[in-house]
Amino acid sequence: MRPPRYKTAVVSWLAVYPIITLLLWLLGPVVSELPIPVVTLILTVVLVTLQTYVVMPFMTRLFRPWLMSGQSPAEPRDGGGDASR
Repeated sequence: MRPPRYKTAVVSWLAVYPIITLLLWLLGPVVSELPIPVVTLILTVVLVTLQTYVVMPFMTRLFRPWLMSGQSPAEPRDGGGDASR
């Protein structure tokens, strides 16, 4: 059983926004002289690593009641049945 995609998107955005804001604030002075592609590379590597291994596990535990609300155990997440029929 997975939460609806819109709920996953909201929780992901709630995690990404503060991380990228903090990274820009902390690393901005350090990377400001670098070319944009290099800055983007550095920020995305740090962001994705933090998001995957630190922030999203915490966020999914924190928002689990909301993410899973309104679903019965047998209900598919997309509301569809077997696509092969």
